[in-house]
Amino acid sequence: MSGAVSMLKPAAKNPATSPELIDALVSSVQAKRAQALELLKAAVAEFPAITFANSYGAEDMVLTDLIAKEQLPIEIFSLDTGRLPAETYTLMADVENTYTIKPMVFFPRHEAVENYVRTQGINAFYESIELRKACCHMRKVEPLQRALSGKQAWITGMRAEQATTRSNLPTREYDAGNKLEKFNPLSDWTEKEVWAYIRMYSVPYNDLHDQFYPSIGCAPCTRAVAMGEDIRAGRWWWEDPTNKECGLHVKK
Repeated sequence: MSGAVSMLKPAAKNPATSPELIDALVSSVQAKRAQALELLKAAVAEFPAITFANSYGAEDMVLTDLIAKEQLPIEIFSLDTGRLPAETYTLMADVENTYTIKPMVFFPRHEAVENYVRTQGINAFYESIELRKACCHMRKVEPLQRALSGKQAWITGMRAEQATTRSNLPTREYDAGNKLEKFNPLSDWTEKEVWAYIRMYSVPYNDLHDQFYPSIGCAPCTRAVAMGEDIRAGRWWWEDPTNKECGLHVKK
């Protein structure tokens, strides 16, 4: 396999980020790594103009590591909403230094942000679902559309078990909203397998994960979760969990 098992980070406060690397788990991760690599290679062969949306979450760090170490010809980009946690920016720099790559960064259009804040308020997204989705649209969806412009396909780190809105997530689907193919190589991975990969291959990750932040987005819309709580409970926690998405992965 590519990349050797090496020294781990110090013991984490959150036990979920440091699973016991028993033989069965290691074997499962190695097998799924090989499957993900096969899917990515096939995707590149079929769609040369392909890009990977890296939000710097644990899943996306698995794919970043795989793409970088295997030197796959896949562009990597991220969306800087302007309200990310400091720990996410630290990880961005760590990724550049660890893999000697510079992912493309897309920002929201400043005119849209200025208008939203002037007319609605700096934290208006707490006031209604409509205002929250409007904020997500200008900070994420519109920049994503620019990032995907001219592409044939894109790759995400989504997993089926992450949320009720992502159940039965295929490894490949047609993204009708963006009119291109979409690949989800980690669709059937468990949270334990994601963290086992990170530990096995010494992958850098966001320090907030050790503080019980399983899913990390913008700082005002992300909180830590309690032990045993749903992994998406820390995102937009004031909304109905059956409809909690920012708009990047909503089927049309």
